[in-house]
Amino acid sequence: MTQPASPPRPGETLKTSPPDGIASWRTLAARADVRTLSLLGVLAALIVIGGITKPDEFLDTRNLQLVLTQASVIGVVTVGMTFVITSGGIDLSVGAIVALSSVWATTVATQEYGFAGVLFTAVLVGVGCGLVNGLLIAYGAMVPFIATLAMLASARGLALQITDGKTQIVTIDGILKLGERDAYVLGIPPLVLVFAVVTVIGWLILNRTTFGRRTVAVGGNAEAARLAGIDVRRQRLYLYLLSGLCCGIAAFLLIILSGSGQNTNGNLYELDAIAAAIIGGTLLTGGRGTITGSVLGVLIFTTITNIFALNNLQSDVQQIAKGAIIVAAVLVQRRTASTT
Repeated sequence: MTQPASPPRPGETLKTSPPDGIASWRTLAARADVRTLSLLGVLAALIVIGGITKPDEFLDTRNLQLVLTQASVIGVVTVGMTFVITSGGIDLSVGAIVALSSVWATTVATQEYGFAGVLFTAVLVGVGCGLVNGLLIAYGAMVPFIATLAMLASARGLALQITDGKTQIVTIDGILKLGERDAYVLGIPPLVLVFAVVTVIGWLILNRTTFGRRTVAVGGNAEAARLAGIDVRRQRLYLYLLSGLCCGIAAFLLIILSGSGQNTNGNLYELDAIAAAIIGGTLLTGGRGTITGSVLGVLIFTTITNIFALNNLQSDVQQIAKGAIIVAAVLVQRRTASTT
């Protein structure tokens, strides 16, 4: 028979252990801090490597601005991808949606409506594609992999049909000027500012709103979320709409960056976005996501690409390196999950 705990002696403080829920949250927070610090360490190491191999070129202010600008486009896509993966889904069509949005927004007919027309069209096409994905997955009970793969093929084909394989040049001064150095705010390109705003909003939604909690709940256990009163299908629809919205914004940023619309835009964005989210700490099976980690993942990949380019290394070597990083990140995730 278990003896009851004796009362504390005079002057002795009774020690109590925190509840299991609080302890688990503290553990997750500690792991998140370690993961973030690790990613920062990797990024710092890459900066050192770039500074050693090409000090005059890599550390040049213009090159660093270029890295941040390039990271902004894929970074906005990655924010949307983080939400989708956190919910247990996947979106293979983000690159194709960016391409379709960029070419649809830069046709001669669209450019007649000026700056607002191009921006509105890019966002509308992105949201429209996200709506189709969401309806097929949430209400058509289609596997996300298949639905988004079909969208990838369809959007790429439509983008090619619209452009006829030709580059569509932007002629609107208001858009072109945003890509010039005169438009920089305190040395920061406008695209980077947009990326920062999207990141902050994404972080707040995922971590400080009911929508974010529902997203995590659906990814952790969809059936339990349904029994708890969450409309799982509607939540998934909203998430793919969000992903499409991010693709539309990214397409507009890409139009500013390149001054054109091409059917080849967004090539392999799905790989980069998924990889950045995974190495950032977003669980591939759903139930856990981190915007901060995803952003750091984007910066790591963009920095790697920049270092490889400065050192005249082939693009195939870049893809091999990215593939190795993805495998390593997934193995770390599985190891962490097995010890939980």
